[in-house]
Amino acid sequence: MNFTEEELLAKVALFFWPFVRINTLLLAIPVFSSKSAPVKFRIIISVLITWVVMPFLPTLPTVELMSYEGFVITVQQIAIGLLTAFILEMVFSVMLVAGQSTAYSMGLGFASMVDPASGMQVPVVAQIFIISSSLFFMGVNGHLLAIEMIIESFQTLPIGGLGLSQDDLWRVIMWSAKIFSGGVLLALPIMSTILLVNISFGVASKAAPQLQIFGIGFPITIMMGMILLWIILPSIIESFTFVLSDGFKLINQILRVS
Repeated sequence: MNFTEEELLAKVALFFWPFVRINTLLLAIPVFSSKSAPVKFRIIISVLITWVVMPFLPTLPTVELMSYEGFVITVQQIAIGLLTAFILEMVFSVMLVAGQSTAYSMGLGFASMVDPASGMQVPVVAQIFIISSSLFFMGVNGHLLAIEMIIESFQTLPIGGLGLSQDDLWRVIMWSAKIFSGGVLLALPIMSTILLVNISFGVASKAAPQLQIFGIGFPITIMMGMILLWIILPSIIESFTFVLSDGFKLINQILRVS
């Protein structure tokens, strides 16, 4: 079989542009973006998914892959996949803020370790929140739902179309405020309880200045925080479902998926 260069590039484009959108999502999506997940594995999964969905995709535009228009289309596919993964990263950042707020209120802000997903130093308590939310995300097949939505987006945001708008970017920017508000709300029960404990220690130190409040209060605060964490963590994970649901609703709005 003989192919000209134009025909060969046209056939490559049929596979390349869908692959870019799907692969960008899998490279940046939470849990899969961890350094422990091999990049080759994610690329292979992207190739297989693209190979399966190719026959069901809308007709692609007749644009040369190496042209300026082809470059713009490639950037659009990267932006769609990256923005979808970024929204899910913001959802997990809510749990990170909640864990950090809890750790600092307990007095364990100094106890930190390297997060294998981001490579940054985060408190150990925040690691408990991140690991729990990651297991919940995988347990409810959140990764499969994200892949399904990115595949459906080929119908609502076809390759070569208008792509993302400025309003979509503003939606994401406005939603980012939930990283801090949602994180503090999730940690508020533990923070408020430990605050009351600290206030009681302050009253006790005024009533009996000879007591070593710092030596007594510090281990009690840590112990109280661990007990509260053991009791409230299931409720925090349950509240995380609403944050995750809001994140997927935002992705629905961005990708115009019904």
